[in-house]
Amino acid sequence: MKIEFRKVPTQEKNFELELNSVKIEGTFCKISPKLVKFNSKISGKLLIECSRCGKEHELDIDEKLSFLVSDGEYSSAESDELVIEVDNSRVDFDEIFNSELESIRSDYHQCLECQKQDDSFEREF
Repeated sequence: MKIEFRKVPTQEKNFELELNSVKIEGTFCKISPKLVKFNSKISGKLLIECSRCGKEHELDIDEKLSFLVSDGEYSSAESDELVIEVDNSRVDFDEIFNSELESIRSDYHQCLECQKQDDSFEREF
């Protein structure tokens, strides 16, 4: 789902997306001519690889996400929130959702078997 910045409403609008068994739902609204605020929750099961043995396993996800989407470069030191900058004046919900899933996948995860192992292994820092 894509929406142009100029068409984003100033009152909160609900959205819901689902990819495989992961769902993101929440609200979005325009807070300035070049900023859109998202409050959402991502939940479900995501298939990931164990960082230690490489086996695939499911990870339960239940996280709240709050971020801003900026139409163009964003330069303000006042905000502590995550800001996603877009160049084409469109908010692409699918791209943002996929990016969040890839961010979760790229984190360090261990399967239950590897968590139970007490032996040492080489770690990269």
